[in-house]
Amino acid sequence: MDFGNARRNMIESQLRANRIIDEALLEVMAEVPRERFVPEALQGIAYVDEDLAIGGGRHFMEPLVLASLIQAAEVRPTDVVLDVASGAGYGAVVLARLAVTVFALESDATLAARAAELYAEFAPDNVVSIEGPLGEGCTEHAPFDVIVIEAGVERVPDAILNQLGDGGRLVAVIEENGVGRVMLIRKIGEHFSRRPIRDANIPLLEAFRRPPEFVF
Repeated sequence: MDFGNARRNMIESQLRANRIIDEALLEVMAEVPRERFVPEALQGIAYVDEDLAIGGGRHFMEPLVLASLIQAAEVRPTDVVLDVASGAGYGAVVLARLAVTVFALESDATLAARAAELYAEFAPDNVVSIEGPLGEGCTEHAPFDVIVIEAGVERVPDAILNQLGDGGRLVAVIEENGVGRVMLIRKIGEHFSRRPIRDANIPLLEAFRRPPEFVF
């Protein structure tokens, strides 16, 4: 398979055609080989416009949704980024080429181990791999300029929101009433603003589901 051509088609047909206009982001996604970050059996469909199940209830996020998250976050070269649910590391590598440092948080030991190998190859100087519970974030390295959650969530825990620095941006696909949306949450002082970017439905992670409500 011609993966270079697949990347070009992804950029033109999936991203540019759907309002992804950040040229720095497009350039990076045209360079990073997505096929290296999925199981070998899925490499031939690494560029399709849908999420790919990679085992253990985890999914490889489709290109448009990931690009929408990163574009909404307005990542700058001086930003320190926390990438939550980083999986095998594709999103973290893309972010690492746009930001100064990326802390990649993953709870699955197998995915984290594979990601560490890929970071050494594609982003050896500015990705820090961290294995731990996703819902807790990474307090020891906070505050962050940007937090990206690479999964569907019903809620963003306060523990993670509070790791944003002043002016920081958090992006995630938040599901409300059965509808998922790419959401930008910005911290200004002690307050948070929310802005929906586009509809997007991706599988939810258990760590980010709302706790059950008790009815008396």
